[in-house]
Amino acid sequence: MNKKIHFVIYWDSSSILSALFKDSYSEEALEWSRKEGVHLISAMGYAEICAVISRIKRERLLANVLIDAAFEALERGPWRHLNIWPDWKRIKSLSLKWPLKGADLWHLATAKTLQEQIPELIMFTFDNRLRVAAKGENLIS
Repeated sequence: MNKKIHFVIYWDSSSILSALFKDSYSEEALEWSRKEGVHLISAMGYAEICAVISRIKRERLLANVLIDAAFEALERGPWRHLNIWPDWKRIKSLSLKWPLKGADLWHLATAKTLQEQIPELIMFTFDNRLRVAAKGENLIS
């Protein structure tokens, strides 16, 4: 008997950070992390999260035990690691359409590239500009 996948969710760094660290979006992020389905994190998102956690450590904003817990949660979270990059032509076309920072453009183009093979894919982000672009690209309903 096959188990039905309810969601295929591409998480950007803003949504993962909210799952790892308490902020105004944490409750929603944790709710999404418990949803049955496939949760995806790209190498770019992973790098962004590691950079943030390491900056917090260097600046001694949190105790080392909390830094270690954040790294552990990142590794043990529901996310499956993706080794994928966006289609180069798609990056250019989306850059002309949406005013996004480089990493956000990369996430949008990666999600659109994945959506070709996984039509049910949705993007989960708390970044306002990226959310507008993702909605405009039918990645958020």
